[in-house]
Amino acid sequence: MSALPSTDPALSASATSARFDRGHTDDLMSFLAASPSPYHAVANAAARLEKAGFRQVAETDAWDGTTGGKYVTRGGAIVAWYVPEDAAPHTPFRIVGAHTDSPNLRVKPLPDMGSQGWRQVAVEIYGGPLLNSWLDRDLGLAGRLTLRDGSSRLVNVDRALLRVPQLAIHMDRSVHTDGLKLDKQKHMQPIWGLGDDVHEGDLIRFLEEEYGLDEGSVTGWDLMTHPVEAPSYLGRDKELVAGPRMDNLLSVHAGTAALAAVSATGGLPYIPVLAAFDHEENGSQSDTGADGPLLGGVLERSVFARGGSYEDKARAFAGTVCLSSDTGHAVHPNYAERHDPTHHPRAGGGPILKVNVNNRYATDGSGRAVFAAACEKAGVPFQSFVSNNSMPCGTTIGPITAARHGIRTVDIGVAILSMHSVRELCAADDPYLLANALVAFLEG
Repeated sequence: MSALPSTDPALSASATSARFDRGHTDDLMSFLAASPSPYHAVANAAARLEKAGFRQVAETDAWDGTTGGKYVTRGGAIVAWYVPEDAAPHTPFRIVGAHTDSPNLRVKPLPDMGSQGWRQVAVEIYGGPLLNSWLDRDLGLAGRLTLRDGSSRLVNVDRALLRVPQLAIHMDRSVHTDGLKLDKQKHMQPIWGLGDDVHEGDLIRFLEEEYGLDEGSVTGWDLMTHPVEAPSYLGRDKELVAGPRMDNLLSVHAGTAALAAVSATGGLPYIPVLAAFDHEENGSQSDTGADGPLLGGVLERSVFARGGSYEDKARAFAGTVCLSSDTGHAVHPNYAERHDPTHHPRAGGGPILKVNVNNRYATDGSGRAVFAAACEKAGVPFQSFVSNNSMPCGTTIGPITAARHGIRTVDIGVAILSMHSVRELCAADDPYLLANALVAFLEG
């Protein structure tokens, strides 16, 4: 891999051999297409880790202190870690944090509705999607079904099943002068057929038939819509990638690949960890979110399983660093004034370091040094992002992780356009540059 020109003067010219190249981006597109819900993303990440020798452990079982790769899944979250040979109970962790959820339209508990001869599915708005990007898209349906016996089943109807139709221009001439105005309740309910009779249970019966399940066997569901258009390269030289759910499956994919890569090396001074949470888009306050107990419980149990004490746990946490990896904002060619005038992250310029002095991001000067060292080791350029002072700043799992666990945390990511759109855009080289930086960080 030839490193792209650095846009940050902190980057050294030195470089190490590449671990990932454009093939990583090809694989990312496959991962995006195969992961229409957080539950699918977790299953796919787990399958990749299994191929790298990791094994699943149950939270309800007693854990042992053996070395090697292990992982825990809970709903739409996964925490995986690799214990090197001779790791002491107080060995610190190196964590890559990310989230598996993306803004979308999610099916309500009573989904069957209709009006004026159209059959519709009742949906609730999850997170903060750009609503207009969901209009006139062919949408599939995916998620998790819970059966009467307590088991669950992943489902993915990956074909044109639903559509949120936009009002014709002839009936809303003001859209050109006043802008498009969408009511989340009235205007975002997708259609999926014709008919005046709406029968309760139609949607779930359809899924039972689709997956060969007995009628009435489904008693719970977590379902969401997704665009069926596949991710693709874009541009004259195919130097861009367009696809759904880059926020934040791009980081989940990179973190999974990096953890699998470092598990094949020896002499690691830290315990590398991947923590991919659900519910970041609506505040992270759940048992599978970053503000829940999952990560802390896994790290503590890992220490105690290796014979450690509370003192060992405190020492391990004190030496731990987390990279909170989430997508950020590339400078927009049509709205450059919305950015800080001295910070214009460019697509293709490598990962971004996110800074906000009001702790919307967790990065400080010492964290910047950690990330700069990882990028230098990997030969990867990086850039800095800070919000325009006149505009509010978003946030991530970074400040939550730092505050909840007392862990030094650094916010980073890949710069994209169209964040929270049904289809986002990034430079084709940035995903593998991020993955290479994550490998160098996890290796220490």
